[in-house]
Amino acid sequence: MTLSFTNSMKTFLSVPISRRTAIVLAGRGLLGICLVGSSLSALTGCYRAPGTARDQLIFLSEEKEIAMGVSAFREVLRQARLNENPEINEMVHRVGQRIAAVANKPEYHWEFAVIQDDRVINAFALPGGKVAVFTGILKITQNEAGLATVMGHEVAHALQRHGAERMSRGILEQIAQVGALAGAATGAINPSVAMGAMGAYGVGVSLPFNRKQESEADYIGLRLMAQAGYDPREAVAFWERMSGCPRQMIGKLCFRSQQAIPEFLSTHPSDVTRINQIEAWIPEAMRYYRPTDGLEPVHPPRPYQPPIGPMPKTG
Repeated sequence: MTLSFTNSMKTFLSVPISRRTAIVLAGRGLLGICLVGSSLSALTGCYRAPGTARDQLIFLSEEKEIAMGVSAFREVLRQARLNENPEINEMVHRVGQRIAAVANKPEYHWEFAVIQDDRVINAFALPGGKVAVFTGILKITQNEAGLATVMGHEVAHALQRHGAERMSRGILEQIAQVGALAGAATGAINPSVAMGAMGAYGVGVSLPFNRKQESEADYIGLRLMAQAGYDPREAVAFWERMSGCPRQMIGKLCFRSQQAIPEFLSTHPSDVTRINQIEAWIPEAMRYYRPTDGLEPVHPPRPYQPPIGPMPKTG
């Protein structure tokens, strides 16, 4: 974060228009700079999301993001009750290590934790390879392929730097956050910054990511699980179970509380949209799928390599 950028933002927000309009225009203006050329990327915080070529606005270095992720993970484990069932822990570690093997992030030091809380249907992956699964989601995953769907999705959020992107967006929404990020840039990781990382990556709160990020995590996660040796077609069954409805009944005679919210007002794809997208991406994911024999892959998993070009459209 440069001083000139901070001053420019202060000047911009002093213009007598609504604050929300200013935020939108500022975001569009900065993302427009991204299109000028890669030479400005380091100065403007402009990046291309790996695997989808989507423009991203990120002001936080990956090194500092990793440090924040590690700090947040330590804080979570300090407060959480960890599951002690050896079979559950072995399964989570086995699936996690296979996903990690194809994630192609050697700078991440992968760790996997199982948090004992049957009421929480969630999981998260923080920068630095810190992954946690709540026992509440295991009743929905049901099998290793279902768990691979979840872990692939969460690891994709971390690989795509969605949390850092969300935190950077927060700079435009609340200039006061510049001070916190400036502190992170100096290497000082304080508790408030760690808490910010937790919120940005959905730790202890409902998932914060927007629809583009959620779809991106579905797309990347599907390929990760396929490359790790898990049948990507199982992702459809998992998301049907997550919806709480049989596929043909979703949004008709079977509803969840959030189903009443129109998709254009939601930050997440509707269940039907998500499942339709995944089904459209499965043929591509199947090209990377190698069935496994027993608990280990027949062939060592190939490292994940982001494809070049935008994410495929789905109707």
